Order: sequence, then structure tokens, then C-alpha cells
Amino acid sequence: MAEKKQGLRVIAQNKKAWHDYFVDEKYEAGIALFGTEVKSIRQGAVNLKDAYCSFEGGEVFAVGIHISPYEKGNIFNREPRRDRKLLMHKREIMKLSGLVAQKGYTLIPLSLYFSGKNVKVELGLCRGKKLYDKRDSLAEKQANREMDRRMKERSHSYED
Repeated sequence: MAEKKQGLRVIAQNKKAWHDYFVDEKYEAGIALFGTEVKSIRQGAVNLKDAYCSFEGGEVFAVGIHISPYEKGNIFNREPRRDRKLLMHKREIMKLSGLVAQKGYTLIPLSLYFSGKNVKVELGLCRGKKLYDKRDSLAEKQANREMDRRMKERSHSYED
């Protein structure tokens, strides 16, 4: 699951978020972790599937990120699904909390990656998709896949 992307090492992606939401804006945030959690993340034992963000007391917390306990962590392991504090500037937090409260947006973790030695979270400011929107995006994806397949076949037939 770890892939190279612009000098960043992506650990986990939330593909379900792209299916369920329209992503309007993206933000980067640090995440407060303990040592055994970072070691577990290095092994790729992370799931972002049902994660979202909540605002409490002027701070942002990632809720629902599952980081499996580190095998050799014994008593230092933390709860796998605990709320983790996200590290962002106050101005960004205030702006995002205002948008989420007023306009019906949701803040969703899209991916988790290493930027150097630090673990970062890519957050998406998202609007929910209706069922017909999901069907439209699925049909569009299939159409694009079919066009790519046809173009590939066509280019191979000219080479022969």
C-alpha cells in the first residue's frame, strides 16, 4: 500500500471518501501520535475508512482512524480507535469550523503519509453525494475506463 508520491510516502488512503463525498478543498495537518503508533503506521497497519473530524474547544480531532496496536509495544500501546488531535493553525481551524457549522460541509481524512519523518494527514472539506451522484460518478469512471481500453487497443493495432 505504500507508494511514492512527490517525495512523500503514502501509507493509507480513504477511497470510500471519494465515493461518498465531493471534495471541494484539501488541507494538510500534522497528527499527535505516540511512539508505538508511529511504528505501527510504518508497518502500514492503518485504516481510514470511517474516519471524520470533529471540533472541540478550538481544536480539531480525527475520530475513527484505526491504528492497529504495535506487536512489540506491550503496555505502551494505545487504544486503536482513540480520537487523535490534529495540528493546524488557529486561523485554519476557525475557518474550517465555521464552514462545517454553517454550510453543511464535513471534514474527512483523505490520506495519511510521511513527509520526511513526520506523519501528516490530508484533510478534505467535503459535501455529501446523493445516490444519483454516486451512480453518475461510477458511470463516468466506467466510461473513461472503456475509452482508455479502446484507445489502447487502437494504438496497438496501428503498431502491428
